[in-house]
Formats: sequence, structure tokens, C-alpha cells
Amino acid sequence: MILTVTPNPSLDRTYEVLALKRGEVIRADTERTDPGGKGVNVSRAVAAAGRRTVAVLPLGGAPGALVAGLLDAQGLEVAPVPIAGNTRSNIALVESDGVLTKINASGPELTAAEQDLLLETVREQSLGADWIACCGSLPRGLAPSWYADVVMRAHAGGARIALDTSGRPLLEALRARPDVVKPNAEELAQAVGRPLTTVGDALKAAEELRGMGARAVLASLGADGQLLVEDSGAWFGSAPVDAVRSNVGAGDSSLAGFLVAGGRGPDALAAAVAHGAAAVRLPGSVMPAPADLDPAAVTVTDRIPLDHELTEPASCTP
Repeated sequence: MILTVTPNPSLDRTYEVLALKRGEVIRADTERTDPGGKGVNVSRAVAAAGRRTVAVLPLGGAPGALVAGLLDAQGLEVAPVPIAGNTRSNIALVESDGVLTKINASGPELTAAEQDLLLETVREQSLGADWIACCGSLPRGLAPSWYADVVMRAHAGGARIALDTSGRPLLEALRARPDVVKPNAEELAQAVGRPLTTVGDALKAAEELRGMGARAVLASLGADGQLLVEDSGAWFGSAPVDAVRSNVGAGDSSLAGFLVAGGRGPDALAAAVAHGAAAVRLPGSVMPAPADLDPAAVTVTDRIPLDHELTEPASCTP
């Protein structure tokens, strides 16, 4: 079983538009409403792969009720933590050329009692979990060290932790030695405090994160592919994508594929790449099912193209 923890979930509305024109009325070609948040997306992708998953998330207000209803309609097992504030609503605008613009709300502030209940729910639900995936930003009220606390508690209970967050919460959690962290290129650059322009730069940054405490690093490099760096070696994986429809949740889908495939080694990296490539071909934050995957198109090698320039160089500016 894969348990996911999403401290700051959302109601995601995705609109596909021809092009963004500031100051004008823009009509959407299509629209979708999905339950959102990185951990929620991981659970949705894990469930689509036929594996059991439980999603822990605080929910409140009308948006929270809608998120709960959407997850229930998808048959997802949820352990909700009721809160007084409203679950946030996010907006994604996808242009015809695949460019994505996101507007993310900050979300509610959790009270001390709600924070305690969230932590206790994670403890209760983690019994028997193979992996605990802690994903996304922290809502107001939770200390930057909250993920580090969850990592230590999970390890004490015998579970493995996958962490997908950024900024100070990531740096704080590294000291607790999470089993795998999954930054994208920008988050990787911010963590080491310098820009990344090549795959070799990303590899060196990933190795630095391991030196700071991460036992393994699964780094998403956008259209260029993904890196996996762990004790047994380092690998680079990629797959061709003819057209990007939406990259919302693609990284979450990659993490789900990685964990479902065991969370270690080149085979797990190949699964991560296949899931990520499939996700960007789908609308909104739709998670891929097995029929959407094309494992034969994935290439994984230990001969990492160090000099390959990133299509989108990563800035270290938050």
C-alpha cells in the first residue's frame, strides 16, 4: 500500500485556451475540474495502476466537499482531516502550444488542533504502508520542519518515505534522510543555490542533495528526461513526446510510477519516465492508466549525457 500525504490539497480547474492575451476576455475551448495537490495526484496515478493507496489530506468548506466528492467518484480511498478553513482552489491555463500558466492560492491556515489531528491521521494510516509519499507545499500553520518530523516518525515505524516538496521544507527534511526526494530542475537549482544549464549540472546537484541527507534523488528535467541517483548508481531516462497537452501533475504521475515499480533502480526510473510521458499527453491533471503507457519508447542509460543542455535552464531564484 502506498500512503500519500497532501497537507495543502486543492480544487483544480484547468482551462484550455488558444492563447493568453492580457487584459482581454478569453474563451476556453475546454475545462476540467479535478481534485488537486501533489499527493492526491500520486494516489490517483497509483490507483490507476491497480495498486492500493490511501490519501491523507485536510479538507474544509465547499471546495473541500467538492474535492471529497470527486475523489469518491473516482473510487479513491481517502482519510480526510476536517478543518475550519476552505480548501484552496487553483487555476491552470493551458495554451494550444502547451505553455502552462498556473495560479495557485496559498490555502487555509491550520489550527494547532488541526495540525495534531493531521499528524495523528498520518500515523494511524501508515500502519502497513510500503511507502509514504509526502507531497507539495505546507499550509500556513505548519512549521517548515513538519516534513522532517513525518520522515523520522515514518522511519521509526518501518515505512519508506518519498518526498516531493521544495524550499525550506525540503532542506529541513533532508536532515531526516528521506528515502527518495523528487525535485524538478527549478527546485533542484534552488536547493543548491545555483542555476543548472546542463544534465551534468543537474547530476552534480542531485549528488549534493544526497550529501545533505537524501538517500536517493529522482529529478525531473522536463522535456529532457529524468535522473535517478542512488547508492547503487546513477541513470538517465527519457522518452519522446510528440505533443504536450498538459503537464499538470506529470511529475506526480512520474513519482507514482517510480513507487509502483519498487522505488529503486533503472526499472523504477523507466516506469517513472513512462508515466510522466503519458501524463503530458492527457488533458488537465488526468492521471495515466496502464493503457496510456508506452514502455517501449523509454530509454534508460547509465551513460549520462553530461553536456546535454537543458531545454529550459533552471534558475536558482525562488
